[in-house]
Amino acid sequence: MTIRTITKFACFVISLLFCETCTNVSFGGSDHAQIGPHNAGFKKAEIIARISSKEINESSGLAVSKCQQDLIWTHNDSGDGPFIYAINSNGESLGTFRLPNVNNVDWEDIATIKTNSGECLLYIGEIGDNERKRDIHAIYRIKEPIVADEVSVSSRKDPVITSAAEILRFSYSDGRHNSEALMVDPLGGDIYVVTKEFAGPASVFRIAPKFAPDEVQTAPKIARISLPATPNGLVTGGDISPDGKHIVLCDYFAGYELLLSPTANDLSSIWDQKPEAFDLGPREIGEAVAFGQDAETLYATTERLNAPLIRVLRENK
Repeated sequence: MTIRTITKFACFVISLLFCETCTNVSFGGSDHAQIGPHNAGFKKAEIIARISSKEINESSGLAVSKCQQDLIWTHNDSGDGPFIYAINSNGESLGTFRLPNVNNVDWEDIATIKTNSGECLLYIGEIGDNERKRDIHAIYRIKEPIVADEVSVSSRKDPVITSAAEILRFSYSDGRHNSEALMVDPLGGDIYVVTKEFAGPASVFRIAPKFAPDEVQTAPKIARISLPATPNGLVTGGDISPDGKHIVLCDYFAGYELLLSPTANDLSSIWDQKPEAFDLGPREIGEAVAFGQDAETLYATTERLNAPLIRVLRENK
């Protein structure tokens, strides 16, 4: 276990102590959150596989391809190189890929969208800053690699090289933050980053999708989000559904869904909605959650070797 993982586990334990006073998310006789009366319309979370690759030991982000069937992307936390990993819903490795022109200082999340032209893009968030020492962060964008049978034998020693990453650099409008949730609006293209807070609500920042490596955008804070848990701003991952109408967030305890109002003009107003909690299954240090190819399916993992791949289906699925 790395020092970073030990630190995260210590934070998790402290958070559990906080959570003893929580009314909406409580802990019973199992090792994961027991959700209150709503559960956001989802069925019980189920472990559908274990991630088999020994190269994936801290799955910190998750994204499900919208262009290729049964393909899930993940990456490790800091301490790894600039690698992304392809797996399927059986937890089997489909290949190791390296971004050729960037490093992994503290990657925290990954997202994907399918454009109007039918092209799928991957976004990787260089947004972690536990010690709050960094003024500038980055988001990398690449064309989603095509995963073929022959690349399943690739590894960190012999990876498949992706297209060069486009780079977007940004700073926060109100100072330094540590963030672990990166989301991309599949309709408008705006990028959302949600901070991780141990005291008080999390902050939501919106970033225009202008990839110009020599420029630094100042990201405005557009909202604050308070989860029905204690601490209420401990956001560790998130995603936007392919139809742009749902947002899912997670912390170490559970998942939380926000639903866009039918009368809303754009996605930004979704942050005014109240998050509904639901069970995301047994996640020891859970920092990754993603919608499937529709808004009816969710996937989640945790940071460990042989991590469980968890699936949650909506009640009507």
